[in-house]
Amino acid sequence: MRKTILNIAAAGAAAALVLAGCSSDGDGAPESVGFEDCAENPNTCNSGDREPGGEITWLLDATPDGFFPWSPEGGSVYTLQAVHGILPNFGQFMPDGEYAYNMDVLAEEPQITSEDPFQTTWQIRPEAVWDDGTPISADDLIMSWKMSTPEEDGHCVGCRPRSFEELIANVEGSDDGKTVTVTYKDGVADPEWFSYSSVHGIIGGIAPAHVGINEGFFSGTPDEWDPEGLGEYFEFLNDNPPEFSGGPYMIESFDIDTQIVMVPNPSWYGAEQPTLERVIKVFNDADASWVPALQNNEINGGSPSAFAPDAIRQMLDMANVRVDMQPGPSWAHLDMNMDNEWLGEHKELRQAIFTAIDSNDMAQRIYGDLFPEVTVRTNHLHSVGGKYHQDHTTATGQGTGDIELARQILADAGFEGMDGGAGALTFEGETVGPFRLRAGISPANTTSTQLEQASLAEIGIQADLEPTDDLGGTLGEQNYDIMQFGWSGSPLFFGTGLQFWKSDSPSNFGKYNNEQVDALIEQEQQATTLDDSATLHDQMMEIVVDDAYVLPLYDTPVFIFVTEDYINIRDNTNTSLRAIYSEEQWGLAATE
Repeated sequence: MRKTILNIAAAGAAAALVLAGCSSDGDGAPESVGFEDCAENPNTCNSGDREPGGEITWLLDATPDGFFPWSPEGGSVYTLQAVHGILPNFGQFMPDGEYAYNMDVLAEEPQITSEDPFQTTWQIRPEAVWDDGTPISADDLIMSWKMSTPEEDGHCVGCRPRSFEELIANVEGSDDGKTVTVTYKDGVADPEWFSYSSVHGIIGGIAPAHVGINEGFFSGTPDEWDPEGLGEYFEFLNDNPPEFSGGPYMIESFDIDTQIVMVPNPSWYGAEQPTLERVIKVFNDADASWVPALQNNEINGGSPSAFAPDAIRQMLDMANVRVDMQPGPSWAHLDMNMDNEWLGEHKELRQAIFTAIDSNDMAQRIYGDLFPEVTVRTNHLHSVGGKYHQDHTTATGQGTGDIELARQILADAGFEGMDGGAGALTFEGETVGPFRLRAGISPANTTSTQLEQASLAEIGIQADLEPTDDLGGTLGEQNYDIMQFGWSGSPLFFGTGLQFWKSDSPSNFGKYNNEQVDALIEQEQQATTLDDSATLHDQMMEIVVDDAYVLPLYDTPVFIFVTEDYINIRDNTNTSLRAIYSEEQWGLAATE
C-alpha cells in the first residue's frame, strides 16, 4: 500500500514530557528550555528568526541500507530521513496531528471528482520544477505509481517495492502534465485518499521520470515506457546516490556508511527558503559517543529512533542543549519466521513463546526510569487511548509473562521438558530449537532480547542472541527465527493489514499465510470509511493473535536534542521523519 512505509504506526499527537537543561522547579522536576511550549503549540514551538548562513550536523542513529527508499532493504526510516529534502510531496501530518497539503507543490487543494469510479484530481504549480528546470509533472506521478505496483500488473518488470500500490487503477495527466487524475479500482473508495503522494507514502514523495529517460532506461510517453526499463531504473535508484532534487535541498555527497551532505537547491520554488548553507546527516549507532560528539561540536542535534537513557541523562545536564521526550511514532514487536520447521508447524509453540514474554516488565525496565508513562502495546495498529483501539492480546495471555500458562500450553500440545531450562524442550523425543533471536543494535534491543532469552529459557527453549547491523537486509533475506523490530509511521492505517499480513506482501517478512486474513484484506480494500477499515482490521488481528505471528510489545518513547544555537527545530511524532519533517525551516538563531 502506498500509505505504509517500513516502520509504520498509528501515532496521534500527544502531549510531550519536556525536559532540558539542568535546572529544576521546586518539586525537583527538570525544567524545559526551548521546548517548553511544545505541548500547547506543537507546530510552532522553538520558533524564531534565523541568521543567514551556517551549517548543522544532525545525527541519524543507523546507516541506510540503500540510496533510495523504495526497496525492502532501502526502505528504512534512516533512508527516508537521509534523503528527505530532495523529493517533492503533496503533504504530511503536522506535529498536532492535523494533515497539511504542501502548497509549495500544489496549486490548490485536491478534489474528489467522481464517486464511481472513485477519482481524485490534483493540480501542480507551474513553478514546481526539478533542479535542472524540468517541470514536476504527471509523468512523475505515473512513473512513481507504475514502479510501486506488483509485477503481474505488467507496469514494471524487476521493481521490488517493499509495499505494493494495489488500490489505483490508473494515473493520467493533462494540461501539459500539471493536472493529475487518479482513478481507483472498481469498488475502491479510499477514505485516506488525501494522503496520495505524501511524505507518508512508500518513498516519501515523488520520483523523477525524466531522470530515467535521460539515463536511457525508457523513452516516449508513459504508455510507451518499457516495463523492464522501469525495473532497471528501480535498481539504478537503489544503488546510486541521487543527483536530482525537486525539494529545498540537493545532495552534495552521500557516503552510505558515514554521512550525507545537503546544500540548498538553487531551483527551489517554495515559500520557505533554506538559510543553512549545509545540512550534514551523520550515521552513528554508537550511543555512547553521542554526548562526546555533542560536547566537541561534532554533532548539533538529533531525533534518534533509539532511546538512550545514559545519553539522555547526560544531555539533561548540559546547559546549552535542549531535550524533549514524548511518546513516539513507533512500536516494538516480536515476529516469527513461519518457514522455520518448528515455529511454522506448531502454533501452540508460538503461543507459548509469546505468553512467556512480559511486555510490561520489559517496557518498564528499559524506559520506566526516564519515561514511566511508557505503554504496553495490545493492538497492531492503534495505541492505547486511540479512537479505534481494542485490546487483542491480554485475554490470550500473550505478552503477560505467565510462565505457568505457557508451560501448560506446551504440555497440552504434547511438548515435554518445558521446566528443564534452556534447550530442554522436546517434541516426540526431538529437541526443539535452538532459535536465533535477532534485533537491531541499540541499548533497548540489548535489554529486551536478553529478557526474552531469559523468559524462553523458563519454558525450555534455547534462544541464541544474534544482533544485526543490517536490519533491512536481515528482514528481506528472512535471516532469523524470531525477530524484534519496530514499525513507525503516521496516523494513516487504511491498508495496513495488506502490508503486514497479506501472504504475498514484500513487508510480510516472516511469510505468514492465512487465507481468512487474505480475504479480510481484500474486503478492507473496498472499505469506504475508516470505521469500516478499523472493524475489518480488528477481525484480522483476532486471527493473527491466535496464530501468534506477531506479538506487539510496547510503544517506543523518543527524544530529540539540539543545541540552543539553532531555531525552528522540533519533533514530529506523526511521521517517521521526526524533526527532519521541516528541515528547510532550520537555521541558526538570529542574534539581536
